[in-house]
Amino acid sequence: MRILYAIQGTGNGHLTRALDIVPALQKHGEVDIVVSGSQVDLSLPYPVKYRLKGLGFVFGKSGGVDFYRTFVKANSRAFYKETCQLPVNEYDLVISDFEPITAWACMRAKKHCVGLSNQVAVLNPNVPKPKVTDHMGKFILKNYAPTTAQYGFHFARFDDTIFTPIIRKQVRELEVSNRGHYTVYLPAHDDHKIINKLSCFKHVEWKVFSKHNKQPFQHENISVKPIQNDAFLQSMASSAGVLCAAGFGTPSEVLYLQKKLLVVPMKNQYEQVCNAAALKHMGVATIKSLKQKHLPKIKEWLDHGEQIQVHYPDETDAIVARIMQENT
Repeated sequence: MRILYAIQGTGNGHLTRALDIVPALQKHGEVDIVVSGSQVDLSLPYPVKYRLKGLGFVFGKSGGVDFYRTFVKANSRAFYKETCQLPVNEYDLVISDFEPITAWACMRAKKHCVGLSNQVAVLNPNVPKPKVTDHMGKFILKNYAPTTAQYGFHFARFDDTIFTPIIRKQVRELEVSNRGHYTVYLPAHDDHKIINKLSCFKHVEWKVFSKHNKQPFQHENISVKPIQNDAFLQSMASSAGVLCAAGFGTPSEVLYLQKKLLVVPMKNQYEQVCNAAALKHMGVATIKSLKQKHLPKIKEWLDHGEQIQVHYPDETDAIVARIMQENT
C-alpha cells in the first residue's frame, strides 16, 4: 500500500506529531511525506519527498499573525500549480495534517483525503468554543485544508473521533523536576515587549525562548535565547510552569509533564482562541494578551496557579490502525 502523509510546516506541533505517526504508518505500507510552509524550528528524521511552498501563515511580533507578510509571501498561481503537480492519484491513502496543497489536490482530483489534526477537532460541535465566534476565522479554518474524513486531536476526548494528544517519545522520557524558573515561548510576540511585561515580576526567574533573536542575552531576571528543541524541552521539564501561546503541541506537552500552564492565544488565530476556550473549560489559566491590564492575572497564576490532571496514553498505533481500517 502507498500512503501519502502531508504535514503543515507552520509551527512545530505538526512536525512533532509526525515523529510518532510516520513510523506507525510505515507498519501499514510505503509512506511518502509532504511538508509545506517554512515557519519551523524542527527537522524530520525521515526523507521528505515533496517540499512545497504551500500557503503558510507568518508570525508577527505583536501577538498574532502578520497578515501583510503572509499576503506578500502568498502566491496563488504557485499554489494552484503545486496542487496540479502533486500526484495524489498514485496513492492508496492520503492523509493531511492541515496541509493545504494535498487537501486541495485531492479535492481537485475528487479523491478521498483524511484530515488528521488539531484543527479538525476544533471544528467539532462537541468541543468547547469561545463565547464570540469569529465567523471569518471559522470559514478560513474550515476551508484552508478541506478533507472528506476527519479525525482530530485535542486536549481532552470530546468526541469519538477526537483523540488525546500524541506525546513524542522524547517528551515522555524527560526527567521532570522543579527548579523554580518559568519557561516562556511566545513566537508571535516581540522579545522586548515580553521583557517589558515580565520584568514587573522581579522575584521570578524567566527563561524566554525566542524566534526573533539569534544571540542569547540577559536582562535582569529574564534570560532570552534562540529556540532550540533540546534546551527548550529541558527548560520546560525542570520549570515551575510554562507561559506560551495557545497552539496545540506545546500546551499538550506542558499538561503531560504536569506543569502549571498559562496560555495567550495569538491574535487573528481562530484555532488558538478555540484552544484557549477548551483549556479554560479544563481549568487552565488564560489571558487574551500581554497588555498591562492582564498582569494581575499573571501574578494570580504565579502565586496560586494549579496543575491540571490529564491522562495522555501512547495510542498512536491504535489511532493509525483505526484510520486504516475505516478508510482503505
